[in-house]
Amino acid sequence: MSTFVKNLRIAFVHDWILGVAGDIRVLKEFHEIFPEAPIYVLFYDKKFTDEFLPGTDIKPSCLQKKYEILGSHKLLMPLLPTAVESLDLSDFDLVISTAPFAKGLILKPRTIHINYCSSPTRQFWDWHAEYKKESRMAPKSWLAVFQHFMRIWDRHASARVDYFIANSKNTARRIKKYYGKDSTVIYPPVDTNLAQSVLFDSFTSSMQTKQYFLIVSRLYKHKNVDLAVKAFSKLGWPLIVIGDGPELHRLKKLANGNADIIFLGFQPDNIVKKYYENCLAFIMPQEEDFGMTPIEAMSYGKPVLALKRGGALEYLKEGINGEFFEDPAEEMIADGARRLKENLSKYNPEEIKKTTEQFSIERFSNQIKIFVNHATQNRNSSIAIQQF
Repeated sequence: MSTFVKNLRIAFVHDWILGVAGDIRVLKEFHEIFPEAPIYVLFYDKKFTDEFLPGTDIKPSCLQKKYEILGSHKLLMPLLPTAVESLDLSDFDLVISTAPFAKGLILKPRTIHINYCSSPTRQFWDWHAEYKKESRMAPKSWLAVFQHFMRIWDRHASARVDYFIANSKNTARRIKKYYGKDSTVIYPPVDTNLAQSVLFDSFTSSMQTKQYFLIVSRLYKHKNVDLAVKAFSKLGWPLIVIGDGPELHRLKKLANGNADIIFLGFQPDNIVKKYYENCLAFIMPQEEDFGMTPIEAMSYGKPVLALKRGGALEYLKEGINGEFFEDPAEEMIADGARRLKENLSKYNPEEIKKTTEQFSIERFSNQIKIFVNHATQNRNSSIAIQQF
């Protein structure tokens, strides 16, 4: 890293930090690159950050106390734009925002703003109809008006960003469509050196001999885990689901006591790694802008069955590291799972592992350093980062 970058005053800005998620893992790796930089957030869970980001200087917005009282980030949604715009980062030379609302910062003209975009704000753009169907917070007519004004704010907020980094080519296309801005693709960091020896608990040990498929996901409706549960219930094949979220109770009811469908809730990384290591294959039933968990599974040499949309198109190669299914339907997932199981002997675990090397933490760190160095020294020029 150049001396010039080292001398810059740098800050990170994120929307909220409440638990483990892909965007939080990306933020953590950013902070590993610039460990002295404080992280500004709208609100956060102190217990979680003490464990996941120990020793980090975290500075919450005026919404922190409201979050502690309400206990829900959804109720604070209308206040997020104002809270972001009220953050004072006038002391910094470079600000890196890593979340949708955080890009709306109002900064000094001399301050360079880089946004690492995992997705344009989907509930206002391409998922606006689905969001209205899922939301129980307000009447649909009110929600439509809210989305309309938020789209206006979101588009204006995007104009305040000097440089966009997209987490995939898929995301880059959506940034261009909704914000009218170009971006540089730098794939997110995935721990592709996962394999390590950990102690099994008794249940984990008993699963070594079972031929199970695996899902690791937050449990929201748009993740389509319900379709996978229905498909595997009909197939009669073991499926393990790791993750928590508002859909957990409904998913358990869908399984209807089927002993082959097991929900483990949230699990720490060392336990999740063992399930990656011992599964037959990994299932990703939803569309993702990128999707980090399939890469983690493939780092163990496990093939992946994924919906043929979004970021999966950039790393899944049929017959080499997995299979696709065409549409989000339980019949399609069941058919894909049958094909995958029939072809398991044809997959080479070492070849699958090689396909994950382009997503390593080291590669991410190097590309971010190059990008920041160019952005801070050549403010008005475009930046081209070699893709590996």
